[in-house]
Amino acid sequence: MKNIVFFFFFAFQLCNSNLLLAQTEPDAVALANDEFQDSFFESLKQKGMENYDRAITALQKCDDLQPNNFVVSFELGKNYLYQKDYKRAYEFFDKATKIDPKNQWAWVGIYDVCYDTQDYNQAIIIVQKLVEFKADYKEDLTSLYMNTLQFDKALDLINELNEKVGKSEKRELYKAQIMQDSKYQSVEKFNLIEQIKKFPKEESNYIALIFLYSQSNQEEKALEVAKKLEIAIPTSDWAQVSLFKFHLDNNDGDNAVKAMNVVLSSKKIDQKIKHRILNEFLIFTKNNPKYEPDLDKAIAYFDNDKQIDVAKEIGKFFFSKKEWDKAIKYFEMHLKNAREDIETQIILLQSYTEKQQFDVLSQKADNLIPFFPTQPEFYYYAGLGNNQMENYQKAVDVLETGLDFIVDDIALEINFNIQLGQAYSGLGDMKKKEMYFSKANDLILSQKK
Repeated sequence: MKNIVFFFFFAFQLCNSNLLLAQTEPDAVALANDEFQDSFFESLKQKGMENYDRAITALQKCDDLQPNNFVVSFELGKNYLYQKDYKRAYEFFDKATKIDPKNQWAWVGIYDVCYDTQDYNQAIIIVQKLVEFKADYKEDLTSLYMNTLQFDKALDLINELNEKVGKSEKRELYKAQIMQDSKYQSVEKFNLIEQIKKFPKEESNYIALIFLYSQSNQEEKALEVAKKLEIAIPTSDWAQVSLFKFHLDNNDGDNAVKAMNVVLSSKKIDQKIKHRILNEFLIFTKNNPKYEPDLDKAIAYFDNDKQIDVAKEIGKFFFSKKEWDKAIKYFEMHLKNAREDIETQIILLQSYTEKQQFDVLSQKADNLIPFFPTQPEFYYYAGLGNNQMENYQKAVDVLETGLDFIVDDIALEINFNIQLGQAYSGLGDMKKKEMYFSKANDLILSQKK
């Protein structure tokens, strides 16, 4: 047994003295005598069974026998940590570092205590020490700088790691958080410019710089970067995002369309950016109607968009501008694949009303009633259209049927009664005309109370 014990001791000491290979956590160590040996192995057994009190009792015997034994101090630190006795854990880990400052595991133990107790400032000091053993701890250091709001140090370290080991999602999230504070943007702009010089084929650096310039209203500089990106990476879809805006500002519709089509067909570019570009082109098209066919083609890129019904939204845009023909066109485009969209059907019928196309209005409303027999608005528009075409009896029939489906909609009920009054007036039934007009008036007065 002593030969075996001696081997463990020798191996452990060799590892400590050379520090040529990665250090391993010291669970087995030299034993000075049988009492020490028995107590130490008892502590390991009890720790394995999670009897930390008993493990500590056994280790305390070892500590009395060998008060400067690194592994005993380390094991005491671990067992106290398992018990969440952070003060005692820190004391024994700290004692271990004084016995053997070059063994990383005692420093790791202190770091664990600091992290669990959220003493991040002290953790930074410890992790800076751990970095000397293993550079990977710089990732932890970055997080600690963020937790302690030391954004300048965090940004420097993020940029260093990005260059040396590549970007990571976590660090990019940290950077985005830091960039919300404008005072760090100048530093980051300079860093990105340097990164572009070093790595001219790295697209993400151009994109980040374009974004920062755009955020600070430096559109000309953003465009310069976009042009550099286009030269450095001619196939870059992102270059076209900024070039599209440039072409629009210069009223260059042809080149704006080319850039827009590249962006909309790209799988790399986020849908939100695509929606923004389409909205900007929509406004441009309103003042440059010759590009309307290009707008129609652009809408096709969003056929499978689950978030926004693009044709419908464009229809609403023109509806709000009282451009009824264009509103009708885009509502019809949307409804080809969304007939069940009642909201759009109603707005479309109102658009035909505004256009005074009462023949189309009545026909479309009549066609919708069998598919939506409880939707009162369709009966209303059918009645309105027939009244305007002097088909008074048909108007009466459809309006009286639809009246039964109105629920808690006073405005619609008023309109129904007005249309019924007009229909009976057309039929020469003055009694019913007055009855329905009187109902409409009573409802109007009740709303004013």
